[in-house]
Amino acid sequence: MRNEENKRRDAEFDGKVIYIGNKPVMNYVLSIVTLMNNDVKRISIKARGRAINRAVDVVEVVRHKFVTKTQIENIFIATEEVFKDNGLPSNVSTIDIILSL
Repeated sequence: MRNEENKRRDAEFDGKVIYIGNKPVMNYVLSIVTLMNNDVKRISIKARGRAINRAVDVVEVVRHKFVTKTQIENIFIATEEVFKDNGLPSNVSTIDIILSL
C-alpha cells in the first residue's frame, strides 16, 4: 500500500527529481542550484538507506549557503521492501524532500 501511495505521488509531481547516491554533497548542490537558476520552482530530492544523511546535508547546504529563499515544501518518509541477491526481503528507509522557491 505504501509503495502505491509513493507511485501516485511521484506521478502527480510537476518538478524535477534529484536522486542522491554516493557522489560528494557539492555535486548534488550544484545540480540543484543550476536547476533553480533555470527557473525550476520545485525540486524533489530522493534518497534511501545510508544516502538519507547526504540528502539532508544537500538540502541544508542549498538552503543556508546558496539559495537562501529556498523553502522545504514537504518531507515524506517511508520504508520500501527490497529483495537481496539471495532472494530474502529487506526493509530500506526512504526520504523525499520537496524544495520550492
